[in-house]
Amino acid sequence: MVTTEQVTTALRQVFVPTAEQSIIDLNLVRKVTVADKIITVTLASTALAAEVQDFVAAGVKTALQQFKNNAVQVDFVEAKPEELNDIKNIVAVMSGKGGVGKSLVTALLAIAMKRQGKNVGILDADITGASIPRMFGITTRPFGSETGLLPVVSQSGIEVMSMNLLLPQEDSAVIWRAPLLSKAISQFWTDVVWGKLDCLLIDLPPGTADAPLTVMQSIPITGVIIVSTPQGLVEMIVKKAVDMARKMDKPILGIVENMSYFYDPETNKKYEIFGASKGESLAESAQAPLLGQLPIDPEFARLCDNGAIEHYSGESLGLLGKSLSTILGNK
Repeated sequence: MVTTEQVTTALRQVFVPTAEQSIIDLNLVRKVTVADKIITVTLASTALAAEVQDFVAAGVKTALQQFKNNAVQVDFVEAKPEELNDIKNIVAVMSGKGGVGKSLVTALLAIAMKRQGKNVGILDADITGASIPRMFGITTRPFGSETGLLPVVSQSGIEVMSMNLLLPQEDSAVIWRAPLLSKAISQFWTDVVWGKLDCLLIDLPPGTADAPLTVMQSIPITGVIIVSTPQGLVEMIVKKAVDMARKMDKPILGIVENMSYFYDPETNKKYEIFGASKGESLAESAQAPLLGQLPIDPEFARLCDNGAIEHYSGESLGLLGKSLSTILGNK
């Protein structure tokens, strides 16, 4: 007799064409029953237009043809995106200071975890200064319906949702007041079908005002990663972000120091261009581990400008991912 486990395994072959992900990874499968030689698969219709539902239903029947002498019935039910999202860890990447490389760190963390075989997503909460799509070379607009949106998937399989993917042009300005910005961030959480993820990374804009406050109050984040650079002025402002996380009772998972040094391969020396590293002292004051110290690497700029950050292979990438996985493994 066919088991529900066998059916579920077979359903991993069924992909939603507009999302390039399986109905299992998107957590669209609501129920599977096998009785009287009839296999019934109940799917959520969330974010699926009528023609996409027909395509997916046909795909289910094709995938289950291997179970001979069993009829296949596909039903659709309504569900809110939030009901479908099964996310193990939600990590906000923040800093009190702009220009320290939060988006870069977010991208590198996502890439590192993806290379470890994790299912990862990025919610770009920097509504007015979104840069994640450009880094990943993503230009496709999100698909969906009136019931929800599906994130766009990067070349390596990282889910991404960003305001820049919804604008007519990537350099169009978003001229909104704080309430609208906060609402957009909330909708990226409530109206997007993220599905099953090991980690959702939230790239926050600088500061400790509306956007970070919205995330910390309305999204069940696992914790916060603070990004800094060696300058003393930056350290002072970044401590404001540390203070905010504490006041909001959100765990600080770790500190990442960006632009920590420049390595000259000709002399085999490291030069601290922006001053002596303050990563250890900041981590100590935040009572959190120092997850990594990223170099000033021209390769970062080249790959980000070319939409190819997923091709980065520096040593710091693996160390960063390993550090975060170790921290989350203890959560």
